[in-house]
Amino acid sequence: MEGKNMTRRDFLDQVGKVGGAVAVWGAMESLGLLGNPLMASAKDFNAPKKSDLAIANKNGKKIIILGAGIAGMAAAYELGKAGYDCKILEARNRTGGRNWTVRGGTAQTEINGIKQTAKFDKGQYMNAGPARIPQNHVTMDYCKELGVKLEVFANVNEFSYYYQENAGSLSNQKIRKGTIKADTRGYVAELLAKVVDKAALDAPLSKDDIDRLKDYLIREGDLSAELKYNGSSRRGYKELPGGGLQPGTMDKPYNFSDLLQSGMMNSISGDYSFTQQPMMFQPVGGMDQIPKALEKQLPGKITFGAEVKEIRQSATGVRIVYKTKSNGKTKEMKGDYCICTIPLPVLKNIPADFTAPMKNAIKSINYATTGKIGLQFKNRFWEQDDRILGGITTTNMDISQIWYPSHDYLTKKGVLIGYYNFGQNAVNYGNLSLSQRQARALSQGGKIHPQYAKEFENSFSVAWHKIKYNEGGWAEYSASDRKNYYPILNEPQGRIHLAGEHLSYLTGWMAGSFESARIVVSRIHEDVLKESKVNSKVGLTVN
Repeated sequence: MEGKNMTRRDFLDQVGKVGGAVAVWGAMESLGLLGNPLMASAKDFNAPKKSDLAIANKNGKKIIILGAGIAGMAAAYELGKAGYDCKILEARNRTGGRNWTVRGGTAQTEINGIKQTAKFDKGQYMNAGPARIPQNHVTMDYCKELGVKLEVFANVNEFSYYYQENAGSLSNQKIRKGTIKADTRGYVAELLAKVVDKAALDAPLSKDDIDRLKDYLIREGDLSAELKYNGSSRRGYKELPGGGLQPGTMDKPYNFSDLLQSGMMNSISGDYSFTQQPMMFQPVGGMDQIPKALEKQLPGKITFGAEVKEIRQSATGVRIVYKTKSNGKTKEMKGDYCICTIPLPVLKNIPADFTAPMKNAIKSINYATTGKIGLQFKNRFWEQDDRILGGITTTNMDISQIWYPSHDYLTKKGVLIGYYNFGQNAVNYGNLSLSQRQARALSQGGKIHPQYAKEFENSFSVAWHKIKYNEGGWAEYSASDRKNYYPILNEPQGRIHLAGEHLSYLTGWMAGSFESARIVVSRIHEDVLKESKVNSKVGLTVN
């Protein structure tokens, strides 16, 4: 559902279009929605017989799931509700996939053999993968259902900075985001208000409408009666207001031409894009609290250290060949259906019984190149000295962003994200040694925060294109990819179904994994019900 977050009712509606009433009821049952007056009720659909549901619940069908990331575990969790026997093969020794929280002692070896172990203090961590949850995502519903406690993630903080190099007279200055936003809105509102005042509008508006628009622009830009932007308290103070005879001192606004030349205002729109709008949230204690909560619901279902080597199927079942890290032996697991959540850059190199169009689609999708570094500091100088509590500083240096922690405010130590970059910048950083990545992050970040040099303790960096079993951040689809390859990836390959963030219009977000898992759950459930009906008609016993 492009451009729209899928609610549970939306999900059921979509399932109904694909598979009809039986599929809807199967999805309702597996999602635990039957009998819930807040969700779609039985009277909304042509309900199948209760015997159909009983058959589905007692079918004993075995589902093999490849990958214990969000999609894989969500599928096992939902199928388990409907009585399916799910087994998960996970190549790593942990759950979560790209949902990865790095703590002290976390060890990682990149594809090129570079090894590192995090030295963060107890209680300190960095979210190497997903780090925030929009309030409109289904991820919030799963956090509630699984008992994952949430706290606010300060995605937008007007006290964080813009910092640009080679950008005119405002270069090499750290300027509060709120200041840039206020000046930009003020000058733009001034221009529009003057046009409105002269009634020089192409669009036909009544005089009353023009007056109302002008009133709005005066308030939006904090303009004077003469329709002039002279700055305001919105942009902050040179000296803050206080007690006694301390009214505060405001600076003059930046020159409009200088502001335009700096290009800083080009980053403003990112703060109110649909997926970035406040409020945003994060689990208390790290993003991995979500996969940990799912893992608790799947005792004995996950085989760790199982690297998939082949994905095979016949008309009656699937066969997965995998290698165990513990003893290096090759094993097989057989089942009725397979849900494959392996990222496409990895999947393309695994022999599988896929059609030629599917194999071509898998190898044709590019994944985002992205990287992060967590920097631990002795003191939270950004809070004490800069008064920045949460939020993101944006820069045109190749570190791109600095993220300030949105938890444990006003404590002593802290880990901030020293860079979060993409594309060629991420490639360049990934090609550096660990010490070089650290040095570059400290050098560039130190231009904004001189305290870096004195307060720094240790770091941990991640180049996602060099992380085994991922080989990239998330799927990046062009318009052509969506048209030519995406529909193929979403179609089942016999008894094998793909799932993951790459099977959604929410690539890079956990919600994409959750929603794709739900769709696959419904499809398999529908197939089982149909198969059960066919077998019943011919007098076969359902195993």
